[in-house]
Amino acid sequence: TKKDKKNVFKLEDSSGHSRLVLNQLAAFRDDARLCDVILIAKGTRINAHRVVLAACSDYFLAMFTNQMAESRSREIELADIETPALDALVNFCYSGIIQITELSVMSILHAANLLQLDKVKELCCEFLKEELDPSNCLAIGALADMYSCQELLCCANECSLNKFQQLVATEEFTSLPFGQLLELISSEELRVVSEEQVFQAVAKWVNFDLTARKQFLPQLLEQVRLPLCHPKFLVDTVSEDALVMEDVACRRLLDEAKNYQLLQLSTPIRPAMQGLRTRPRNSDKFSEVLYVVGGLCKRAALDSVERFVNEEAKPSWQSVASMTKKRGALGVAVLDNFLYAVGGKDEEEIHSSIERYDPTTNQWSNDVAPMLTRRVDFGLATFDGFICTVGGYDGSNYLDSVECYDGRRNQWTSVAPMRSCRRKLAVAVLNGCLYVVGGFDGNAYLNIVERLDPRVVEKYDPLTNEWTAVAAMNCKRSAVGLAVVNERMYAVGGNDGDCSQNTVEVFDPEANQWNLHDSMNDRRCAAALGVIRMA
Repeated sequence: TKKDKKNVFKLEDSSGHSRLVLNQLAAFRDDARLCDVILIAKGTRINAHRVVLAACSDYFLAMFTNQMAESRSREIELADIETPALDALVNFCYSGIIQITELSVMSILHAANLLQLDKVKELCCEFLKEELDPSNCLAIGALADMYSCQELLCCANECSLNKFQQLVATEEFTSLPFGQLLELISSEELRVVSEEQVFQAVAKWVNFDLTARKQFLPQLLEQVRLPLCHPKFLVDTVSEDALVMEDVACRRLLDEAKNYQLLQLSTPIRPAMQGLRTRPRNSDKFSEVLYVVGGLCKRAALDSVERFVNEEAKPSWQSVASMTKKRGALGVAVLDNFLYAVGGKDEEEIHSSIERYDPTTNQWSNDVAPMLTRRVDFGLATFDGFICTVGGYDGSNYLDSVECYDGRRNQWTSVAPMRSCRRKLAVAVLNGCLYVVGGFDGNAYLNIVERLDPRVVEKYDPLTNEWTAVAAMNCKRSAVGLAVVNERMYAVGGNDGDCSQNTVEVFDPEANQWNLHDSMNDRRCAAALGVIRMA
């Protein structure tokens, strides 16, 4: 006889079946049907099914299967968990859905850690990573350490190191335990523009509770790389600090820094003088960002500011906050990582006023003392810890005068003038030399050819007191912008006699050569440049 064929059908509804089961179990729980356990938190009772809880939580699995007393109890009290957090976690077991907010994340993280709901714990950590900033990184780091959230702890520590200067400005910083502060400032990964910032942070922390913290100053100061501070800072700030001077160990560290700098000026540093405090921290974390400030376009003064972000993937020019005044033919310099816009002119007047830009807040302030002389078309550079203005025009006279600004005293002082008057010059400091590029003296102003071809570049070396000619630029540039970036001098824009330029060329001092570089977006003459070191 012929065998009957048997058909086999297989039903596999992977997309909807599990969701249907979970939804049905959740409905049973809502109606208190087939529930076999009641969880109690702060007096609130929450119905559930043991099998669902055990499937999601190793905590409940161990509780219900290891002959613990709770395995036989109908009611289980969870004393250390907030009711909303427990309710949210039980709902998650049935739905796979949970909502975490700034208000609930702490209680949910605590409960998820206790109940061993690792997925929710990871989600809380991801939420807190997104919330990290200098105002909360210490608290979040402590929380991550408490709950063994290693990835979150690493992120919190990175935030503390990367945003150290902003962290120091928070109230949280003054409550930092000694050990944690010591660990921070000992790190090679600490991002600071200068060791002066580290010293100031230590001083702030110690002075907040002087009686209790004075004892820690020598240990903290050992981690400040004082030999790398500016000599003026060592003399004016560190040497004037009473706490430093009354402690033998602190004075020894200060003397070490001064001796290192004195030897560095006269002889090669011996290996015995080299050490942790003479080595810069990891500087590859910083990039130098080129800022272009104000200027003139079709004879109109500009208040706009843009910066060049040299990212490997996509280098680009970006707009930042505008100045409070329009300024053409101004000067720009950087002091203590602030950008100073000095003097210049608008359509109505020549300015002696100054404003200061903070890159961390993207804001300009105008609480800086004005120059002694109003100036336009002058040179400006940061030289030996001061901002120096050189030459220019005051509306009536070409200037040979030079004045210097002390940022700590907010004060300008006249110094020795140049040998000749100059206008429309550019100034930069490179390898210890002050460079004056182009410009006009009073006698040559009306000579159009010389005015349009100011390619004679001189440099002043304070050690030799001599000016020497160096290589000329490739392009004619009147009112050129000048700045030093990564040990190269950038000549930006200017006027070639026909129009403003957007071309850029770069001077290599070792090769004594100028090379053309990428052009800017906008044509500019009489603009000024500044370079800020960014973390």
